[in-house]
Amino acid sequence: MSEWAFLRSGRWAGYLALVIVFAIVCCALGTWQLNRRAEALAEVARIDANYDGASMPITDALPDLAAFDVDQRWQKVELSGEYLPGDEVVVRNRPYQGSSGYEVVTPFRLDDGTIFFVDRGWVPQADEGGPAEYAPAPTGHVEQVARLKAGEPRIAGRTTVGDEVATIDLAELSERVGEPSYTGAYGLLVHETSARDHAPVAALRPVRDEGPHLSYALQWFVFALLGFIGLAWAANQERKGLAEASVSVERTERTERATKPAREPRTRSDADIEDEILDRR
Repeated sequence: MSEWAFLRSGRWAGYLALVIVFAIVCCALGTWQLNRRAEALAEVARIDANYDGASMPITDALPDLAAFDVDQRWQKVELSGEYLPGDEVVVRNRPYQGSSGYEVVTPFRLDDGTIFFVDRGWVPQADEGGPAEYAPAPTGHVEQVARLKAGEPRIAGRTTVGDEVATIDLAELSERVGEPSYTGAYGLLVHETSARDHAPVAALRPVRDEGPHLSYALQWFVFALLGFIGLAWAANQERKGLAEASVSVERTERTERATKPAREPRTRSDADIEDEILDRR
């Protein structure tokens, strides 16, 4: 065990601390990727359960004007009432298949008098700026089906200019209308009576994709393990280097001892010889 004694040095304690910190960061990132995968799987489950599911009356789905649960996303609801085209807005900077344009959001007064905001679809940006020409909302009594989606937050620094808004902020839209409105969710139009040509383009079906989060998570966990493997390899390399250095020192010492000349015998003096003769008598 003495050959591993160098591991008790402050230098190697520092190396170990760095590897532990690196592993903690890698594990945290791996866990984050697993959480993102769980969110993606939950969204896939919502799409499967709600997108093609049966529709229900809006009052059953959202009994309160501010009510909305994330598990209701893509739920189809039935609406009956009339559009309020005078309070229609367009939401700028909305992408659609690689192009930038606008989404058309029109207030819809339900039969009970409350307002539900309907995203009628996407229109491209005109060459001269602003939305290209599109068909106005149907007039008179309309029955339609829409898919629920949560309202969007207000973005600081992005202001409303006329009938152009930055986000589908339902609280802001409710203030514009000035009537009791649903502020928990709005609807993506699926179909309606009295549909017109050149209407805004309907929203695309959401993609069922859990993403690469699982592979990313495994990579981060492998990186954490590789940190300790790398530390062990480096320690073993240093052990080998110290052992080779020790053997080299011992070999050098043995060579020096073997090549050292023998001590020459001491020359005997006359007094030594005389003492030897007397001792023999």
